[in-house]
Parts: sequence; structure tokens; C-alpha cells
Amino acid sequence: MTLKEAMAARHTVRRYTGRPLPEDIARQLEERILQNNRAHGLQMRLVTESEEALPAVIRLAMAKNVRNFIALAGPDAQGLDERLGWCGADLALYAQTLGLNSWWIGGTYRRSAVQKSAGLAPGTRVAGVLAVGYGQTQGTPHRSKKAEEISIYRGQPPQWFTNGVNAVLLAPTALNKQAFTVRGEGDIVLMSCDNGIFSGVDLGIGRYHFELGAGRENFCWG
Repeated sequence: MTLKEAMAARHTVRRYTGRPLPEDIARQLEERILQNNRAHGLQMRLVTESEEALPAVIRLAMAKNVRNFIALAGPDAQGLDERLGWCGADLALYAQTLGLNSWWIGGTYRRSAVQKSAGLAPGTRVAGVLAVGYGQTQGTPHRSKKAEEISIYRGQPPQWFTNGVNAVLLAPTALNKQAFTVRGEGDIVLMSCDNGIFSGVDLGIGRYHFELGAGRENFCWG
């Protein structure tokens, strides 16, 4: 499965079988995390066989066997949320190519417990948690806006722009708001996101999806 295929196949999954991650799968995930950390100055960590990420009430009400997660974290600095969103999107899709499912958790995790179980250094900020594992199901597509509701192109949009916007609509966002605006003219694209405290992370996720769908060689970010 390619990353593009994973983008269409990935859906939020909150209930897992409890099957442990095989060593080779965990190793491949850790290698991908390390690559992203080095490239973007982050401190993301994979934690396995731990239920510390979620409060008990969430585990009882809507989740099951969430025992493996990636702490989306890095030194608190300008642009951190967007970088974590971009890299988290990469990890979610990469996990899908490995046969795993995922759940992007933006606000209902236990921040201090995640920091402790991930062994994060003081001063490191956690912007979210990506649960990974073998889902009881493959999830279902979320309700989606239409391309014309989030995008504007000056003139006739080229196919790469249309592909990019459609990819953005497949992206996970906080509360499924899809609060994106994508503007294009020639080969220049601008993207913004207005989703409150989640805007930075969601913008990073959206940018990753647009780049994957459109092809990074076809445009420049404005």
C-alpha cells in the first residue's frame, strides 16, 4: 500500500483488538519517527503496551485497548503545532501502510501521563497523541465538505490543484471541522485554517495531505 492509497483507506478507529505490535512493525514505526524528528527538530516518541494516554472515562465510554501511541511532541517554539501536524499526518499514513489503524487524539489525552510514559524532557510540549494498533474494524469515512467549500482557484484549476484539495478533504481534523481555505493562482498555493486552538496542528495535517495529493513538484507554497 502506498501513502496515497493509505490516505483513502485511513479512517479514525477508537477500538482495537489488543494485539501487540510485532517487533518489526514497531521498529519500522520508530525509524519513521526518528526520520521526522531529525528533519523537523521534534521529540516524538512511540509508547507501546501502555494505557496511560487516556482518562479512564474515555476508555470506558468510547475507546478500547488503546495501548500503543505516538506522543506528538517537541521543544516549544514558533511553528511547533504545524510541524507536528505535518509529521503526525505522515506517521498516521505510514502506519496505515504497515497494516495498522490510528486515532488522532487532540484534546482528551492525559498530558502529564503521556510526557512521563514517553520519557520526554522538561520543556517539551505535547500537542496531541496518535493511537496506533490493530482495529476491531477499519473505521468509516467522516462527513466531508465539498471541494468548492474550502478552495478557490483563479482561473481554471489544474488537475494537481483539484487532486490536492480532494486529498485535504480526507485529512483528520479536530472535531471534523475541515476549517481550511485553499487558494491557488498559477503554481502558487496558500492554505489557512481557522479551528481555534487546533488551527496550527490542523494546518500541518492539511498541508501534508495537499502535498501528497497534488505532488510537491507541481506547486509552491505562498
